[in-house]
Amino acid sequence: MDKINFERLVEEALSEIHKEFKKYLKNITIIVEDNPPRDVSRRLGINQGGLLLGLYHGVPIDKRGAYYGNVPPDVISIYQKPIERVCSTEKEIKQKVREVVRHEIGHYFGKDDKELREIENETD
Repeated sequence: MDKINFERLVEEALSEIHKEFKKYLKNITIIVEDNPPRDVSRRLGINQGGLLLGLYHGVPIDKRGAYYGNVPPDVISIYQKPIERVCSTEKEIKQKVREVVRHEIGHYFGKDDKELREIENETD
C-alpha cells in the first residue's frame, strides 16, 4: 500500500475515536514511519524477528503534574511495514491500523499493555 493511502487509514482511525476521548488529545502528533528505528527496537528488546507496530513517546496525561507545560508534543509513531507484514488484505490492514492507533492512544491516557489487552478483550 502506498504511504498516502496508509496515512488516510490512520486519519480514519483517529476520526473514529470517541469525542469524549478526543477532547483530551492535546499537544500530540501522530506520524507514519516505514519501520521503527533500530535503536528504538534495541532499546525495547525487540529482536530482528519481532515486530513493533506502533509506539507512544511522551508523558501520559495521568503522569503530568502542575508544572507540565511548554514541552514539545508527544508523538505516536505508526509503523507501516510491520503492520503490512502481519496482514494479508487491505481490510486487515485497515483493522490493524485502527487497533494500533487506539492502543497507542491508550498509552497516552496512561494505560499499560496489560490494561490495554484487557480492554481490547472486553470489546471483542
